[in-house]
Amino acid sequence: MAEAERIIGTPDTPDDGGERAAAAGTPARPDASGPSDAGEPATPAQRRTGRGRRIAVLFAVAAFAYALDLISKLLVVAKLEHHEPIRLIGDLLELHAIRNPGAAFGFGAAFTVIFTLIAAAVIVVIIRLARKLYSFPWAIALGLLLGGALGNLTDRIFRAPGVFEGEVVDFIAPRGFAVFNLADSAIVCGGILIVLLSFRGLDPDGTVHKD
Repeated sequence: MAEAERIIGTPDTPDDGGERAAAAGTPARPDASGPSDAGEPATPAQRRTGRGRRIAVLFAVAAFAYALDLISKLLVVAKLEHHEPIRLIGDLLELHAIRNPGAAFGFGAAFTVIFTLIAAAVIVVIIRLARKLYSFPWAIALGLLLGGALGNLTDRIFRAPGVFEGEVVDFIAPRGFAVFNLADSAIVCGGILIVLLSFRGLDPDGTVHKD
């Protein structure tokens, strides 16, 4: 158990807690901030501090992803829209500005309002989940999801043709693939990380379990 926790970067569980959990037949839950210097389990104050740090990581990652997406879209609209695509890697990768009324990668153009509501719901769920967050890897994954969802939701609200029906600015155009943006990339990366963490048996609250 300790080796698995070390690999995925979760706090070590005190030996006595692990033994009690094993005896009860349930997985041990790592303490939020690890054992104290004296080898004792962390106090409630230390647990709150550990959770606060992970929440800070979540919102820092979200802010970074959101800022990159927002700045990139402002530059694309100002410098690239209504101009010829810019080739970055021959025919393999271009910067090509388009307005996308659908979901990520241009899917579902007829359901703009629905995708807007889904993005808003995802943001609410992530914020609520943050109250139980004790894992740094999960904080990064949820931060990427939150930043990406906020980036595209901003377009939905503030861009034409209207509130909740705004078209998202996409501009990254790989050959033979749909055009997307940095918010889409953050959402996909966050989703992949969540899948990997789930396969490793790590829950958002820091619990490590094995099937």
